Amino acid sequence: MRDDLIGYLAAEGFERELELELGDVSLRHGRLLLAPKPARSAAWAQNLWLEPREMTFRSIGDAVRQLRILGRNWSMYSVVEHRRSALIREALPYVAARPIAPYSQLPRAPLGSFSLLDRNRMLVSARCSSPFPNGEARFQEDHVGPPSRAYLKLWELFTLTGRWPSPGELVLDLGSSPGGWTWALARLGARVISVDKAPLDLRVAAMPGVEHRRVSAFAISPQDMEDVSWVFSDLACYPGRLLGLVERWLAVPFASPPRMVCTIKFQGETDHGIAQRFAEIPGSRLLHLHHNRHELTWLCPG
Repeated sequence: MRDDLIGYLAAEGFERELELELGDVSLRHGRLLLAPKPARSAAWAQNLWLEPREMTFRSIGDAVRQLRILGRNWSMYSVVEHRRSALIREALPYVAARPIAPYSQLPRAPLGSFSLLDRNRMLVSARCSSPFPNGEARFQEDHVGPPSRAYLKLWELFTLTGRWPSPGELVLDLGSSPGGWTWALARLGARVISVDKAPLDLRVAAMPGVEHRRVSAFAISPQDMEDVSWVFSDLACYPGRLLGLVERWLAVPFASPPRMVCTIKFQGETDHGIAQRFAEIPGSRLLHLHHNRHELTWLCPG
């Protein structure tokens, strides 16, 4: 294995999107695509293998010994030889993959990744970009309060970035029905203007600090929202229309511009051109969260 490559692990089901995004894939191993250095921003990658190398081993014990020399904590990505891979993983120090509480501190210990290429060869990287196994952030879900599972996208984003609205901050939730994001934001103590022509879940609408405006998200004037600290959008609309909405907000000369978080939802084929236009907005960031489907999350500033 050449040492001039970086490994990009695609979000499950989106290998083609990642391949098109990278453009110059040298090798492919399941969802793991290897492309020339340097490492680059790749929205459709859930984890980057920063130091991929190929190793040969004689036995399970030999594989474990070599991995332990390189690092303590390892995550398995299995494509072939699944049973043999599992036996190697079981002989390594246990890495907890249980769901975590939202807003938890990210694991600090380095987490490497390995994957068997065949019975006696494996691809390993002692350094990876994500602190979670294969980039999969899993949370202790609330099965009672929220009206949908959309809140998990916010939990993941806030946990990864370490930033979220503070109690008392005014935030705007566009396209909010049935209220999954509004629920998560109100739980933080934020004051939420929840915007959707459709109704909110009655329990969410009754939460302290929630104001429901039954109008279109596109009818909200950014000029009238100078006190808003965050703008959230999980709107179900064409990506081009969402980009127009974002550009309207970015054009307003706010004294303190709000932080923006939007879900770009692709309908049919992925619109890579629109995704690139979002990625090119100065200071922003585009990523595929573990809890995203055929969509990307855009945040500004990133």
